[in-house]
Amino acid sequence: MTAITQLNPKNLPQHVAIIMDGNGRWAQRQGKPRVWGHKKGVESVRRSVSFCRELGIKSLTLFAFSSENWRRPEKEVSTLMQLFLMVLQSEVKTLHKHNVRLKIVGNLTPFNDKLRANITKAEQLTANNTSMTLNIAANYGGRWDIVNAAKGLLQKVEQGKLASTDLTEDMFAKEIQMNDQPELDLLIRTGGDIRISNFLLWQAAYAELWFTDTLWPDFNQQVFSEAIAAFVNRERRFGCTGEQIRQLAQSSKG
Repeated sequence: MTAITQLNPKNLPQHVAIIMDGNGRWAQRQGKPRVWGHKKGVESVRRSVSFCRELGIKSLTLFAFSSENWRRPEKEVSTLMQLFLMVLQSEVKTLHKHNVRLKIVGNLTPFNDKLRANITKAEQLTANNTSMTLNIAANYGGRWDIVNAAKGLLQKVEQGKLASTDLTEDMFAKEIQMNDQPELDLLIRTGGDIRISNFLLWQAAYAELWFTDTLWPDFNQQVFSEAIAAFVNRERRFGCTGEQIRQLAQSSKG
């Protein structure tokens, strides 16, 4: 049985999220400043987006900057913000060319006016694209997401649009970030730590979790395909391999 016949697209995850950890350690191992690792990590973002498009995965969510990252050294935070703006400006046209919708997920109020304006511009440009959605979680925290959803529902209660006794999980879910996209199927963390660090707490309730020691700048198609294969094997028990996942991706190009 070939990879194509064995691995029906319905068996693949439709929403993958990645905690991109290890940029700083990668740079330090190269004898370079931590910010060098963040810049190198952009290449892994490109590879991951391309791989998801090839496999037909509908949503990819990347944890770029958590609400806790503000505690990092001021110089590193400033560099991360500059890098975010630079990548946003340089990559959005390529995303648009490949029919990818871009969404920035998180509390954007602390960002400066220039960055927020560029976020709005990028989201508007790609709003009608349909091949996949790339979510960038920036100043995001899972607890913030849940509290923000609760505030939205409380406002409806105060306005008389909703009775508190009628509240359901489905209603709550509609207030959570990315509620218009497929439910999260697979959560990957690079860098060796085995925790989800306040990322997508609500969305990850039934997601498969996959951890790797690979540092984010070294995260390539081979490692990604192993994660996808692990998901397929856990969910569908087909016993597929990472090589078959890569073959499936290659076949989509032909």
